[in-house]
Amino acid sequence: MRNLPPAHPFDDDKLREECGVFGVVGVADAAQFVALGLHALQHRGQEAGGIVTHDPTTGFNSARRFGYVRDNFTSPDIMATLPGSLGIGHVRYSTAGSKGQTAIRDVQPFFGEFSMGGAAIAHNGNITNATALRRELIDRGSIFQSSSDSECIIHLMARSLQRNIPERMKDALRRVEGAFSIVAMTRTKLIGVRDPLGVRPLVLGRVGEGWVLSSETCALDIIGAEFLREVEPGEMVVISEKDGLQSYHPFERVKPRFCIFEHVYFSRPDSILGGRSVYETRRQIGVELAREAPVEADLVCPVPDSGTPAAIGYSQESGIPYAMGIIRNQYVGRTFIEPTDHIRNMGVRLKLNINRALVAGKRIVLVDDSVVRGTTSRKIKEMILDAGAAAVHFRIASPPTAWPCFYGVDTPQREKLLAATMSEEEMRSHLGVDSLRFISLDGLYRAAGEANGRDAKSPAYCDACFSGEYPVAPSDMIENGFQLKAAE
Repeated sequence: MRNLPPAHPFDDDKLREECGVFGVVGVADAAQFVALGLHALQHRGQEAGGIVTHDPTTGFNSARRFGYVRDNFTSPDIMATLPGSLGIGHVRYSTAGSKGQTAIRDVQPFFGEFSMGGAAIAHNGNITNATALRRELIDRGSIFQSSSDSECIIHLMARSLQRNIPERMKDALRRVEGAFSIVAMTRTKLIGVRDPLGVRPLVLGRVGEGWVLSSETCALDIIGAEFLREVEPGEMVVISEKDGLQSYHPFERVKPRFCIFEHVYFSRPDSILGGRSVYETRRQIGVELAREAPVEADLVCPVPDSGTPAAIGYSQESGIPYAMGIIRNQYVGRTFIEPTDHIRNMGVRLKLNINRALVAGKRIVLVDDSVVRGTTSRKIKEMILDAGAAAVHFRIASPPTAWPCFYGVDTPQREKLLAATMSEEEMRSHLGVDSLRFISLDGLYRAAGEANGRDAKSPAYCDACFSGEYPVAPSDMIENGFQLKAAE
């Protein structure tokens, strides 16, 4: 999935995960389970979704639509076209132009017909050598149907000389650099794969006699599935009704580097990552932040909803009362109104409103998950001051985001990241707040379970967006002139 979709007028200052994947095998009406799973993963991609199923009588069937899962995959007419006991699905953000400009052919899962039968694939992550692969494949005669880097995998599989689809997938993925958590299917098999670093999540579960693969455990809960374990970094699982689960390790083993921002923001707080509750990690981030950056204030208020667990932790550790100083309007959709310039300027006010009676005259500690461009932070600060707050102290539950992500996250170009061009004090002045503090990288690691903080020689997580240290070189971007962080 390529980076840098245009900013949405109501969500223009957040990093966004670009997709979520889900698959089931061995259940009646698999599409119904997939639709429920995708609904639980909607936070990972809200522009479009797709489902592919297989039925012995009708073969492969697919449906791809723009918009929310609830608006498309609850229709009896659509679901009736997706029979079978095996299915996979995908939710995504648009990654090339606005929703109206993005072709439906870019919506996953992708499907390919091979000599031994068809296969569909759904990919969460980003291929960092996709441009080079695409150029090579086109030179060798491949004809691409989409603009997505994920389609490279299908073409690499088509050119493999292996005899079955799982082996062809292994062949293809050995050529791929970057991050990939993949859910795929053949006529009889459900396949799950994670890249050797395990940058993006993928979990395994059971529902009745069937099996489930999902980006997050919260999607297992919605269908009543039992969480078994995470698919290991570098592992491929092949599951069928006949043979059950088989596990392979087709890649050279390396130390995993799971994305630490999944703990900070991307994953749902009711999910489990690496054996840890996402909610508890975020609450602990707030605890660490209160220890690192105390301040005299009257109330601790979250920027809803992503700042809530950290604000609770900050309040508990600091002893400053927690309060809902900002109320979120839960009914503002992404297409609520035509985004004219006037409405764009109102965007934050459409989604958030200040609890005036609560904040008036108070010194407010405002806890948010991150500062990216800073535009939303400035608007929220102005709204709180307009409501009569005596002071605004920002506390941010992640270190400064100073580097773009190339592993499946929508990140602006580096020069548009506030922390790439300003010091912490310069950012405080730019935002116009009384104080601004970010959690340290060591503090973030402690909150995520690393008691000694970050090991500079061998970090436990991928933290490139904070440190500039990329575990996999972004080959395509370097070819286009991107400058890596100079060695210290």
